Amino acid sequence: MMRTKFIVAFAVLLPFFVSAPVHSAGQGSPQASPVGLWQAVDDDTKQPTGWFLIADHSGVYDGIIAKMFLKPGEDPRVVCSQCTDDRHDHPWLGLEIIRGMQQEGEDKYGGGTILDPRDGKVYKATMKLAPDGQTLIVRGYVGFELLGENQYWTRLPDSAYSALNPSINPNPAPNQKRAPAPAHKSELPPPSRQ
Repeated sequence: MMRTKFIVAFAVLLPFFVSAPVHSAGQGSPQASPVGLWQAVDDDTKQPTGWFLIADHSGVYDGIIAKMFLKPGEDPRVVCSQCTDDRHDHPWLGLEIIRGMQQEGEDKYGGGTILDPRDGKVYKATMKLAPDGQTLIVRGYVGFELLGENQYWTRLPDSAYSALNPSINPNPAPNQKRAPAPAHKSELPPPSRQ
């Protein structure tokens, strides 16, 4: 009788001890890095304000504006007219706003910058990945990190890539041709002045 209870208890508890391998940050989990597509939302309205695509370039993480959620009357061809560096007059869509981030710890990335395209200001920045890999805390600051401001971005599923402009999408569908992104400012069409 005692042996039967032990076998039943063991059979019930076995799934808790033998499960799929658990990946922690830095051990090969696809969610253990900031690489991917992220969504920011307005704190007040809870509506999306933008999607951001972060890529790993040999250990240096950069991010672009991948999709914009414009209010009625806003120009979809808006450019970074206030930028004072190589991004001056580049369209917001596809604009590299995160530059030079490198991994500093298991879940923290820093040493880079973030651009606010509305005013052209560039801030020092850090990114911290939540333990579940689904939230990215992006912090821009001047001087000391303690004096910065956080933005909370939510990871989007792979299916969201299909909603991106083909020139932005790193994984276009087979029937979707990827338009080449301009490599140099001189290759960009002139900004519209209306």
